[in-house]
Amino acid sequence: MRLFWSSRSPFVRKVMVVAHETGFAGRLELERVAVGAAILSEAVMAHNPLNKIPALVLDDGTTLFDSRVIAEFMDGFDRQPVLFPREIGERIAALRWQALGDGIMENSTLTLGERRREGPAFSAKHVDCYRLKTRLALDLLETEAESLGRSGVHIGSIAVAVALSHLDFRFDEERWRDQRPKLARWHADIARRESMIATVFEDG
Repeated sequence: MRLFWSSRSPFVRKVMVVAHETGFAGRLELERVAVGAAILSEAVMAHNPLNKIPALVLDDGTTLFDSRVIAEFMDGFDRQPVLFPREIGERIAALRWQALGDGIMENSTLTLGERRREGPAFSAKHVDCYRLKTRLALDLLETEAESLGRSGVHIGSIAVAVALSHLDFRFDEERWRDQRPKLARWHADIARRESMIATVFEDG
């Protein structure tokens, strides 16, 4: 199976962490691509008209996207799912945390895209709004860090962990750990997992 991939994308890293947690990583052929709001990849668009990664091309030619779909596919491919809980209360909690993590990642990628705009096309107001929403999401996660820790490793904890690591990668100057000691301790613990170590962000 072929995965359109980048070492800088938080959504790709989320899928790669899932791949390592589920033992799926060995099945993947990685194809590095560059995509963006104004950067079109013919290779990606031939399989995903939205021009977004990750995109997973299955052996039968079917393409799966986005990270949420790919992660659930990997989790249940040939065994009982472990990262998407079956019990409804646990599942909704994990999916809610996934939504928070994905939302932080989205705000971060939108911020990076806006910062690349030049002259009058750049909107400081948009950047300020993206960063404010991220800070409020982090504040909420600080209040839930202990519950997040008790819930174990699931798709929600993976999404949040990758989102926080992406902040370290691209927005280290914002010092998200300041005033959020519980969330910082939780992230330090999960960042030591082999799946996180094997998928660190890299430029290039």
